Amino acid sequence: MNAREIDRLRGPILRSVSRSFYLSLRVLPGPLRDPLSLAYLLARATDTIADTPEPPAELRAGALRNLAGAIQGDAPIEAATGIRNSFVPLQSNEAERALIDALPAALEWLELLDDRDRREVREVLKKINKGQRLDLERFGAGTGIQSLPAASDLDEYTYLVAGCVGEFWTRICFAHVRNFSDRTESEMLALGVQYGKGLQLINILRDVGCDLRGGRCYLPAEELRSLDLTPEEILVNPARVEAIMEKWREKAERGMVAGMDYACAINQRRIRFATVLPALIGARTLSLMREAGAEIFERTVKLPRAEVRKIMSSAALSFASPSSLRRTFGRLSR
Repeated sequence: MNAREIDRLRGPILRSVSRSFYLSLRVLPGPLRDPLSLAYLLARATDTIADTPEPPAELRAGALRNLAGAIQGDAPIEAATGIRNSFVPLQSNEAERALIDALPAALEWLELLDDRDRREVREVLKKINKGQRLDLERFGAGTGIQSLPAASDLDEYTYLVAGCVGEFWTRICFAHVRNFSDRTESEMLALGVQYGKGLQLINILRDVGCDLRGGRCYLPAEELRSLDLTPEEILVNPARVEAIMEKWREKAERGMVAGMDYACAINQRRIRFATVLPALIGARTLSLMREAGAEIFERTVKLPRAEVRKIMSSAALSFASPSSLRRTFGRLSR
């Protein structure tokens, strides 16, 4: 594998498949950027495989298992070639097509990481892939709208696909950055998990209407039953589910507060800036979701790129000082 292929993965391909995470990754120091970028690309690739609608769920689950095996080193890199050849023609999104086409190169890049970083990437992908497989099992082959059974299932899912990323980010930073934080690693791990879970909840809540129309309901069935509701009735009368939506919005908000505490505990300004951006964007997204009310079931709340750039500029102009970041967060949360 040559340097040009790695540059394409960490540059154009990463930028094309990540609307906001790339903004954080590109300002990180090199020793952090590579393992974090590669982990994101592999997670996005496996997610794309799992979400490709044309193949039946069992075929997607098999491809996901095979790709997860290659990531863990339990199968040869060449195993990804067959997955690439099968799934590239099915991608209507040009960026995702390029990502799947680059899968063998991404696995070769994984082998080039140092042993510690490679172990960390594999560990976080093991958890993410478990969450993706659970998603396929719950939603892939059912008829009608399927719902997660309980709040504990939603909590588990948000940990597996995002909370564990907070752990991964923390371990990588403590391994590579001297004097990363004055807080202990265990404290930062706990905040990182809460932060990641909060970010995933935002994704779930902003896509709730689209997911329902696609046959997925992440709002727990036990909570819907407490209101004498079925998943099919939510789109007919979304106001009835507002109490459940508010409960999970508040949990997402607590996750963003944890993200602010996490970022403000980081001693290095560049890393603090990279870490805080999702919390600032998340706070503003939650504010827009509250304003949208029941309309969130009809459209996806999305920050315009101009507003994202404004948030970035505000954080940068303050030199990412904790006090300034907290003021910005308070303003965006209103």
